[in-house]
Amino acid sequence: MDLRSRILELLSPTCIGDELMPGVRLLDASTELGLRLTFSVGGAAIHVEVSLRDEGRAAAAHSERLAFAYRAGPSAAPVAPRVGLALCRAVAARAASREHAVLEGVRLDAAAARSSLEGTARVREVTIARLLEPAGTPAAPYFTLSPYVGCLIGCRFCYAQTRVGSVRRLEGLPPAPWGSYVDVRVNAPEILAQELESLPPYPLKFCPIVSDPYHAVERRFEVTRGCLLAIRDAARPRATLVLTRAKLIERDAALIASIPAGYGGVSIPTVDDDVRRHFEARGASIAERLGALDTLRDAGARTFAIVQPLLPGDVLQLADALAARVESVRIDTLHSVENAAEDFTAPAYAEASDPGWQADRALALADALRQRGVAVWTGELPDELVGVAEGPRRTDARPTLEPGS
Repeated sequence: MDLRSRILELLSPTCIGDELMPGVRLLDASTELGLRLTFSVGGAAIHVEVSLRDEGRAAAAHSERLAFAYRAGPSAAPVAPRVGLALCRAVAARAASREHAVLEGVRLDAAAARSSLEGTARVREVTIARLLEPAGTPAAPYFTLSPYVGCLIGCRFCYAQTRVGSVRRLEGLPPAPWGSYVDVRVNAPEILAQELESLPPYPLKFCPIVSDPYHAVERRFEVTRGCLLAIRDAARPRATLVLTRAKLIERDAALIASIPAGYGGVSIPTVDDDVRRHFEARGASIAERLGALDTLRDAGARTFAIVQPLLPGDVLQLADALAARVESVRIDTLHSVENAAEDFTAPAYAEASDPGWQADRALALADALRQRGVAVWTGELPDELVGVAEGPRRTDARPTLEPGS
């Protein structure tokens, strides 16, 4: 089903590129991480997030059945409350006369889609019309792509679960715990190949927000691998970052390395595997993640790590382990505990949910990494890719793949 088109119907007859009101232009719509409309207001991008009103989420405006909240788009400047409030009210007013027809259309689309879907309710094979999602800032644009939606690794602190769950509820799907369902975007490689021909050569980020690109079903469906092959074979090279909590990335190490400016990375919030097991029971062990980095590096890929959130464990040991294997590290803190409140209740872990502890830990790790010569970045891209369309090109020979790989 084309949920994005349905959401745009809320603003009809306004289309992408049109003004909703003087000085406010509709830029885009996305269903990747919840329902979102993006507007240009005074040259700045502002997102309006749409949810069902009975979910009880904080909102700046409501229609009868929908709630509308605002947040800053790819800009450092916060949204002035009066501007965000006025925008949400304008969207709510436009949507009010259309929401019943739109929501009924979504319900009928979802029912028809369920009757024709392959697979079970928990593992659905779906087709899509769009894969690449614009992200970043005007100075550092990039695209995200997710071969899957829903993640079988299922970290309980993942902030995607609420927004993905909201979309599932809108589609009339039964409630299911995060980590128990996944939509397999079976035609993602074909859609990606088409988009790579027409879209700017910005960096690409396999960003495990709505899913991990190497969770269990990838072994069967190989959608991530198909997307990497499309990127490798595209006419214009693009820097490509692939991030995972799974060991299966090793299978594609040579493929990632064969992409000019191909980056392979792991999320590794602690060096202590007992802590990892407590918070990320279905993720790869710490030893497996470090081993994956060794495999990626040996294959010739650029290597990186993401440390988010920070979890208990020896900071200096973590810095040593990463310094031996990666070129750069991104550090970020815990944004919310989501459904992981019980994970933080034990005395050994309680302090990790404190923002002050997270901030102090981030500073200590950043200092330790820099002392070991590791670049630390805080944005969404490694520093060398900021403002670079195609990414840095290496002059050394790239690995050669076997036929058919």
